[in-house]
Amino acid sequence: MLMVYQLREGRLEVGSLDPEAVWADLTSPSSEESALAESWQKIDLPTPEEMSDIEPSARLYTDGGAEVMTATVAIGLTTETPSKAPVTFVLRDRQLVTIRHVSIKAFDSFISRASARAPEPLTDGESVMLSLIEGLIDRYADTMEHTAAEIDAISAGVFRRSAMGRTQSEALEILIGDIGRKGDLLGMVRESLSSFQRLLAYHAALDSTARRAPRESRQKVRMLQRDAAALGELCDSMSAKLSFLLDATLGLINVQQTQIIKIFSVASVALLPPTLIASIYGMNFEYMPELSQPWGYPAALGLMVLSAGLPYLYFKKRGWL
Repeated sequence: MLMVYQLREGRLEVGSLDPEAVWADLTSPSSEESALAESWQKIDLPTPEEMSDIEPSARLYTDGGAEVMTATVAIGLTTETPSKAPVTFVLRDRQLVTIRHVSIKAFDSFISRASARAPEPLTDGESVMLSLIEGLIDRYADTMEHTAAEIDAISAGVFRRSAMGRTQSEALEILIGDIGRKGDLLGMVRESLSSFQRLLAYHAALDSTARRAPRESRQKVRMLQRDAAALGELCDSMSAKLSFLLDATLGLINVQQTQIIKIFSVASVALLPPTLIASIYGMNFEYMPELSQPWGYPAALGLMVLSAGLPYLYFKKRGWL
């Protein structure tokens, strides 16, 4: 799909590919739509395979006076299966082309806001690109705020063992799954923030060498770089906390398993003397004096109970149970 936007009094309006257009948004484009955008920008747009390359030289380069910049965007942050996808920004003569093969909620939200009332006046394709990146970073910030609250809840579940009751083992297994999912989410967000930092640094370097960008654009680029860096540090801190919680959870599971093994070990030791007594009186010798006595059976039972109780009391006194 190809959507073209023009600016009217700082707001986006749907238009056509002409010199007045400032933004062409390609979403899973057909070959005909890609050809139209290429003729408008007079360059070859990257293919999906080229967008997926991880080399910096394949993601950030100039072509015919156009800046071609690809970033990794984390999507589906509020779902159970978040993922990531490449998005390419092509900026030439203050006109922007974006190429994406997935639906991105931040793009849709920006288009809705900028079409109704722009949060700040849009002047050209560069301001549109910076506003899109700002919307994505803001969305990551909201996601990380929500994730931080969930991590605090996971921490409470790990260390407040009394709240788990009889299902402690099952609860710890569930917590391991939660920790893994949050770790994956933070990893995707961190990767996306790093890609935006590289993109903004590349764009700022071209601005300083090839042309003099407006003061407002330079300030916004610096602000976005600071925001991305700050969120990246927060993401690293949250990932470190998740690693600590994972280690603590695995440690608690090991403690539980050790406790179970200890109980079986104590039980086997405590039952050894009664087993020995039962084995002795289970022998078929002809002359066993206690067998003919009326007190023989209760005496054997009492001796078995006593021989099992004494080790139990000893283990209890030593704190092994």
